[in-house]
Amino acid sequence: MDHNKVMEFLGRFTTDLGATGAAGSVVVGNRLGLYRALAQGPATPEQFAERSGCHPRYLTEWLRGQAAGGYVNYDPATGEFSLSEEQAFCLADPNGPNVSAAFLIALGYLRAEPLITEAFRTGEGVGWHEHDEDVFVGCDAFYRPGYVAELVPNWIPALDGVEAKLTAGARVADVGCGLGSSSVLLAQAYPNSAVVGSDYHAESIELARKKADDAGVGDRATFEVATAQAFTGADFDLVMMFDCLHDMGDPVGAARRVREALTPDGTWLLVEPFAADRVEDNLNPVGRLYYSGSTFLCVPNALSQSGGHALGAQAGEPAIREVVTEAGFTRVRRAADSAFNIAYEIRP
Repeated sequence: MDHNKVMEFLGRFTTDLGATGAAGSVVVGNRLGLYRALAQGPATPEQFAERSGCHPRYLTEWLRGQAAGGYVNYDPATGEFSLSEEQAFCLADPNGPNVSAAFLIALGYLRAEPLITEAFRTGEGVGWHEHDEDVFVGCDAFYRPGYVAELVPNWIPALDGVEAKLTAGARVADVGCGLGSSSVLLAQAYPNSAVVGSDYHAESIELARKKADDAGVGDRATFEVATAQAFTGADFDLVMMFDCLHDMGDPVGAARRVREALTPDGTWLLVEPFAADRVEDNLNPVGRLYYSGSTFLCVPNALSQSGGHALGAQAGEPAIREVVTEAGFTRVRRAADSAFNIAYEIRP
């Protein structure tokens, strides 16, 4: 046994365990608005207590732990803690990467650990609806900035002829819409178009309707409770599906339903997590992030449904192509990608 390798591994363990514990502190900061408060300017714990309305002793420990992890900065000369412009953008701006919401997702799904542990033994599934509400709310808060950055500026223009249709007025289905952020964004960007969002999770649909009403697009972004294999409507010019096909037990059935619902020259915009074709090429920090979420959310949900599939969040392009071609689609094009997503243009 190589002692240096043992120490190297223990160093990795220390980093991981510290990060795991720090996740709770990040969620505390998210819930209490501490990052937004700190973004207002440097402060000692006592000053920060006055600003945030929280107890100074708790804040002292929180600030020091955040500084140890590099999430905030500390000036030993003044005893003040602060956020850099970059840290504030990532942690305090809801339209930035909103990374604190990602920790909300993780802590939410980790609450299901007893269910997931038992599922490992039995092979049974754990449905999306069985998870803590933080999973649903956290996913919407974390994924929304990515959709803001990509959907209208990049993904739609990357599709052949779709932007012109949306500008003129198109019928759009947003399948697996969750809390409806993608539906609302599209309705806001293209006022002549109408979007129908669907999701099997009734609580998410209730929140989606409120989100659309609050944004003033409730007349053009409507929602229904329905599975991806049974959403209603026909003659859609565009069907959108974001980060959800791989969660389904019957992705082929969902793809067939999409094909039925499209116009003859319609387009399916399918956005999936970025993944390389080979397992070894996914063994990196992004892959680790996705495999962890997939173990607790994606695979268990798929196994809770009929259909026999459990693609997981790192399915990769070959698996996606196999599903959509089995459903009868003949044209699949990788239209755009980023560090976290691949956007496919799929046509009958």
